[in-house]
Amino acid sequence: MVRPIVKDPVFLSQKSAPATALDLPVACDLRDTLAAHREGCVGMAANMIGVAKRIIIFDDNGTSVVMFNPEIISRSAPFETEEGCLSLPGTRKTTRYRSIRVEYQDEQLRKQRRSYAGFPAQIIQHEIDHCNGILI
Repeated sequence: MVRPIVKDPVFLSQKSAPATALDLPVACDLRDTLAAHREGCVGMAANMIGVAKRIIIFDDNGTSVVMFNPEIISRSAPFETEEGCLSLPGTRKTTRYRSIRVEYQDEQLRKQRRSYAGFPAQIIQHEIDHCNGILI
């Protein structure tokens, strides 16, 4: 189901709780909502659709990837950039890393570790910031 985008900075500034098997349906809502906003959006966190759980989705070169309870376990090559967000007006400067390694659970709740670089890494960092209540 396509959900409305939350724009309340007080809600978005709260840390999200760990996701569990009960939260699996949120992945479908995130997938539908991201698809509905594909022209201006490449990733979302569950709190952007009103669910304060650690779940993100992002476009990885044309494939939607969902991560439950993602954590960045290593990062390298910091750079300054400017990002926008569906939940917030305008763009803001932020520091990101060109390469990251992420530990997460997939949609079958199996633990995974994967490295990302470039734009997918940047998207993941933005969405994990959402999970941590960090607004750019």
